[in-house]
Amino acid sequence: MTNIGSIISIVGVLIGLLIILIYSLKGRDIDRRVIFLFIFLSVAFAILFNIEFKESPTPIVRAVFDKIENMPPGSRVLLSFDYDPAMKPEVGPMANSFVRHCMAKGHKLYLMTLWATGHALMIESIEEVLKPEFPDAVYGTDYTSLSFKAGGVGVLNVIVTDFQKMYPTDDNNTELSELPIFEGVKSATNMDLILPIGGGFPGPKEWILFIGDPGNVPVAPGLAAVVAPQIYPYYPKQAIGLLGGVKGAAEYESELRQRYPQFQDSEATALKMMGPQTMAHIVVMAFIIIGNISYFRSRRKNIDA
Repeated sequence: MTNIGSIISIVGVLIGLLIILIYSLKGRDIDRRVIFLFIFLSVAFAILFNIEFKESPTPIVRAVFDKIENMPPGSRVLLSFDYDPAMKPEVGPMANSFVRHCMAKGHKLYLMTLWATGHALMIESIEEVLKPEFPDAVYGTDYTSLSFKAGGVGVLNVIVTDFQKMYPTDDNNTELSELPIFEGVKSATNMDLILPIGGGFPGPKEWILFIGDPGNVPVAPGLAAVVAPQIYPYYPKQAIGLLGGVKGAAEYESELRQRYPQFQDSEATALKMMGPQTMAHIVVMAFIIIGNISYFRSRRKNIDA
């Protein structure tokens, strides 16, 4: 039903665009409300029929995937939820994908946040992704969660030398020294990889400047699309790769599904969001092409006249 709906939607939109092209070539103006209507219909159809397009990871996303994939099991990965509910639709899928990938590879996950609003979102990923999909994972041995600490970059300045000075206990008020996962871990520089997710301050940029660069720790950020261009200059030396916006998250979800069949039925929020976004972009590009054809045709008519 979904495939039939998808085909009907795409064919319907394309026929509509063809009619508008013909209408435009006859020299008639197109009301701007028609453009809005087409954008609405293309997005509505994509949501209604759950249209998904195939995604392939770009080199900058594949670099992150390959890093997690190629590290030996038991590697230490710090995942920081530095975002709020408003940013969650864009970067939340990245966090869930990182949790799935790291746990599937048997890495040790250290979950934390520099944002007060990120703590609830971190717990949400634990309860809705980590625990149901990896019931054998043991808290304190395979993963741990640290409570939010106020202080912004001050927190980073402390944990770059000593975790326990900033976090005497974890979320359950257990001393870090009592958790097996912290054996041999004194500071953030003992991590094998840091995955900061967000787009504000403090966020991925500060993780690179205060932990990754001085501590020589690989950093692979997941970013809101509007912030991603600010981090590109750090790639590939200070950021081994990055995920930018919903597109980056969808590329990662797609690669994860292909490599790990057990995640085929897992929720892929970013892939679903790319359907409406792609359809809307196709319609916008089509109207740009139609507008240019109409303009040059009318210009030629004026010259001939």
